[in-house]
Amino acid sequence: MDGAAEGAAAAAGGGGGMSHKECVDGINKSLAHPTVKFLREKMENAGCPVWPRLLTAITCKGQSSAGGYASGRGITICCNHMTFQDEINQVIIHELIHAYDDCRAKNMEWTNCAHHACSEIRANHLSGDCHYKRELLRGFLKIRGHGQECVRRRALKSVQNNPYCSAVAAKDAIEAVWDICYNDTSPFDRAP
Repeated sequence: MDGAAEGAAAAAGGGGGMSHKECVDGINKSLAHPTVKFLREKMENAGCPVWPRLLTAITCKGQSSAGGYASGRGITICCNHMTFQDEINQVIIHELIHAYDDCRAKNMEWTNCAHHACSEIRANHLSGDCHYKRELLRGFLKIRGHGQECVRRRALKSVQNNPYCSAVAAKDAIEAVWDICYNDTSPFDRAP
């Protein structure tokens, strides 16, 4: 979630987001979302167990993102950044794409800027994060051509937050892997 959307979310939720219970309930509802179910099934089919505690509701302090994925630890959802169900669904879908990438690429190195950039490009492209309606809500008013621009912007921001990637290394990594990663829609037949 970028700063403008986060500010809007905080304002809408009174600054505190959801309670832990509301967030856990929202995560449980997300498990029935068709895309979440699809991604979990594809991970299991690829030999990646989706363990019961893959998704964790937490309060994030000093973190501007709405959630995250860590190899071997799973997905965290920042309850204090959530205000409605669709946000939870989006975070889980985005992070499940990272988990899927981590699973299928047995040599995934999150400290490698190119590996991280590829997964960020895919997660932003395939999760719906860059749907034009979401972009409008973030204050980006461009209707035509917004998709790739959004994916680049959001992927760059994420990779720049990787302590192993400088701003220049992040930009170079995104450019180097763009074509192959943007066009890789696995496990989907095409970009949703």
